[in-house]
Parts: sequence; C-alpha cells; structure tokens
Amino acid sequence: MISHLGSIFATLMFVWAVFQQYFPYQFRGYIEKYSQRLLSFVYPYIQITFNEFTGERLMRSEAYSAIENYLSSTSSSQAKRLKADIVKNNQSLVLSMDDHEEVADEFQGVKLWWASGKHVGKTQSFAFYPVTDEKRFYKLTFHKKHRDLIIGPYLKHVLKEGKAIKVRNRQRKLYTNNGSNWSHVVFEHPATFQTLAMEQDKKEEIMEDLITFSQAEEFYSRIGRAWKRGYLLYGPPGTGKSTMIAAMANLLGYDIYDLELTAVKDNTELRKLLIETSSKSIIVIEDIDCSLDLTGQRRPKKEKKDEGEEMKQHPMHKASKEEAKSSQVTLSGLLNFIDGLWSACGGERLIVFTTNFVEKLDPALIRKGRMDKHIELSYCGFEAFKVLAKNYQKLDSHKSFGRIQDLLREVRITPADVAEHLMPKTASRDLQTCFESLIQALESAKQAQDSKKEETALIQGWSEKSVQ
Repeated sequence: MISHLGSIFATLMFVWAVFQQYFPYQFRGYIEKYSQRLLSFVYPYIQITFNEFTGERLMRSEAYSAIENYLSSTSSSQAKRLKADIVKNNQSLVLSMDDHEEVADEFQGVKLWWASGKHVGKTQSFAFYPVTDEKRFYKLTFHKKHRDLIIGPYLKHVLKEGKAIKVRNRQRKLYTNNGSNWSHVVFEHPATFQTLAMEQDKKEEIMEDLITFSQAEEFYSRIGRAWKRGYLLYGPPGTGKSTMIAAMANLLGYDIYDLELTAVKDNTELRKLLIETSSKSIIVIEDIDCSLDLTGQRRPKKEKKDEGEEMKQHPMHKASKEEAKSSQVTLSGLLNFIDGLWSACGGERLIVFTTNFVEKLDPALIRKGRMDKHIELSYCGFEAFKVLAKNYQKLDSHKSFGRIQDLLREVRITPADVAEHLMPKTASRDLQTCFESLIQALESAKQAQDSKKEETALIQGWSEKSVQ
C-alpha cells in the first residue's frame, strides 16, 4: 500500500512539474482563478488576511498592531512557539506567537482561528549585510455562516481590546515643545492621589470626575461635544499644582504635553502642535498668567496709555515687554485651541491650566465649557499634614499632632514648606527633631502674622484719628 501511495504521489509531482514548465503563465493564472472559485463552493470557511504594512508608503497597519496585542494573552496559553519583547521601562514582558503558528479564539459561542505567517521576498545578493524582505500577516479563519458576527462585532471587539492593551503596555512620555515640534522623555513621576497632600473628600471627588471622563466616549458623542475636559488649578506657589498633574496622569495612564506658549511663534504653530498630540493625554500650560500677555487686547485704552508712559520711563521694563511679545499667539488663537473647531482633532484629552493668580486671567479663558472644573489648591490643613506625615515618617498619629493641628488653624503655610521640615536631611535627625522643627516654624510664622495684624490695626487707628 505504501508503494502504491508513493507511485500516486510521484505521478502527481510529475504532472505538476510538467504543468509549471510547459503551460503558459496566463493560462496558469486562469486555472488558479477558477480552481479557487470551484473550491469556494465546497470549502465552508472564510479567510481574512491582515498585512503588517499597508498603503502606498507601506506604513505599519494599526489593525495588525491591535491584533498582535489582542492575541498576546491567547498566544501565551496556546502557541508552542512564541516571540518575546520587553516594554514599559524594561519591566513588562509581552509574548506573541511566532511565524506559522495558529491559535483558536471564541466569541459569543463561535469558534475561529488566527494564524500568523510571512512572505519572504528576494534577498539582495550583492549587499554586504544581506536583508530579507519579509512581509508578515495574520490570517483569520471562520465559518461562512458567521460572516456578519465576525466582520462586525468581533473585529470591532478585537481592535478595541488591542488598542486598550497597547495603552496599558506602552511607555508613557512627557513632551515639551521647541517651537512647533515636540520632543519627549520617559515619564516616571511617582506622584499618586494617595500621596497627595489634600483632604480625602476633595481627592475622591477629583478622582471620580477623572475616571468618569475617561469612560464617557459614548456620552460625549451623543451630546455632540469633543471628548475633552478642562481643569484650572490655582493657588499659592508650593501648594502642589504640578504634583496634582502628575497624579492625574498616573491615575489615567495618560501622556503629558507640557506646552510652553512663549516658544510658539503664532496661532498656526499652536494648531500644528495640537494636531500632533495623541489621544489619552494631558495638555498642560503652567503659570498661564505669566506665559503671555493674553489680556492686553481687552484692557481699556487708558490702562494701555499708562503702560506706554511707564515703559518710556523704564527701558528695562520695555525690553522685557518686547521679549514677551516675540510670540504672536493671541487670546483668540488660544481659545480656538481649547474649544474651537481644531480642539476636536483627537479625543480623550485633558487641558490643564495652572496659575498663582486666577484673578489676572481673562474671564473668557476660564469660563465653564473651557475650564470645566476649577480646583483650588490652598494652604496646608491638618488633613493634608497627616498625609505628609504618613508619606515622610510613616506615622498615623503622634503626641505632637495636637499642637500642630492648633497652629495650622491659625497659620498659613504651604504643603511644600511642611514637607521640607518633615524630610530627614541627616542620618542622625530623628522623628522628634522633625516635628520640633515644624512646630518652631509654625510658631514663628504665627508671631510674624500677629505682629503684622497689630501693625495694620495701629496704622488703621492713626488713619482714623487723622481723619477726625
């Protein structure tokens, strides 16, 4: 029987060789074409191929990348040959199936199969380092009776899950602009809402607002608004505005784009920068009241005239004004950047402004709809102090807490100043020394504050007497 099968196989190989050698190329094409049609009547399965590179410029296909990410979990449990890659600060190992492997998947009770493959092109024979032209692809096979389910809901599910896995595994970045171009470094800030010096109720409110926003794609689409949200962080220096931004990015897993307005030439460059930002990102403009003079166009003529006379008297002041005006970004251009037509180029983005003096900003810039949520970061209270004590000294309570609580009710001190006293600066500096240093600083601030109040009251009293 074996010799008989061998004869049949040899005969088939001979016929195929004769066919390849003597039949015209055009005729062979027709035979292959109609043989495929004939086979489709008998073969009950449909195949879809997703190539790694598509388009005229051979860009890497987003669909191929999403499928590769989606199959990473299935591959690790089913495939016998795997490829490994390290991502996310060289800490996460991602596995994917090797070439010519096949894994099964199931969706709503329907079984289907994914296979990986590659086409190998010709090698450059005269190159010093020969390079093989390899074109990889994924092939999806399923029964034809499930065509509508697979082509519609299943592929949408695969692409959505693949993109979500890519976001979780990606290395997050901190971008800054040099003119109209972005450059980046790896974002590794450790701040979280758990370590943020703030009242617990306020932290939970902000966290809930952020998470609700990140899950509201369908809601924003239904109401006809771009999927973005504005946050205004304001308060004295040292109250944790930059730390808050880092905590927001770590909570949501977003990239950060730190926009320096003074480096932007004009509104056209500003739009270009906006278009190049990705989704799942936070666009930050820190100290916006100091970045550009965005209120000059709305000030009364008298104020502008007074300012002109002041610049004539102070040449240095004039030079600094001219330097600030080297950027031609206008208030109108910035408003269009925030919520105009161009703001809809991309989705799932937060726009965050920080300022120490919120009263200096143009009301049109911070109104609801542009800066949707205003968050005041104020001086350190007792709840914020307890968070700092937990962070720096790993303490939930101490005998000094009562005295510190009384002083914090009367003294205005920033969380940054409190943290400076709680941080051990030498190996010999113990816990008690840190708290004594803090209490001494609070008492000194209280004495200075009381002296200032007495001086103010005295001046006011003399003023009243002079009037009488």
